[in-house]
Amino acid sequence: MNKINTGKKVPDFSLPATGDQPLSLKDFKGKNVVVYFYPKDSTPGCTLEGQDFRDQISKFRRRNTAILGISRDSIKSHENFKARQGFPFELLSDADEKVCKLFDVIKEKNMYGRKVMGVERSTFLIDDKGVLRREWRKVKVKGHVDEVLEAIKEL
Repeated sequence: MNKINTGKKVPDFSLPATGDQPLSLKDFKGKNVVVYFYPKDSTPGCTLEGQDFRDQISKFRRRNTAILGISRDSIKSHENFKARQGFPFELLSDADEKVCKLFDVIKEKNMYGRKVMGVERSTFLIDDKGVLRREWRKVKVKGHVDEVLEAIKEL
């Protein structure tokens, strides 16, 4: 699979998701989709980011926009995380990193002085025609969701 580029159609992908279902990008045809990649369920930054999307979900829905969170965690981990935080959107499991690689979010990171490969916190805005409109890489959680909402208003 080729990497994605801004201004180009995003290839369809399908992953197992919470709610015991596979989800594909094509399932959201006619809607804008925010795909956010995060490193790990139930960690401080990832929890805060998910809570920010949760707390502003009505603003996204008013703008015909779905939210999808993706990490390498298992569906069981996702189900627990989603239930604990009351997320009103689905979390997708990319254990084999297929979609992570498509979006080029697997990066070398420093963890306790060791180099490891992990998910770089990143967000992608796909319009209602399946075209990538914006990408945010190396995301800092504070204020990020507001930035994404602003970008949706510009579509």
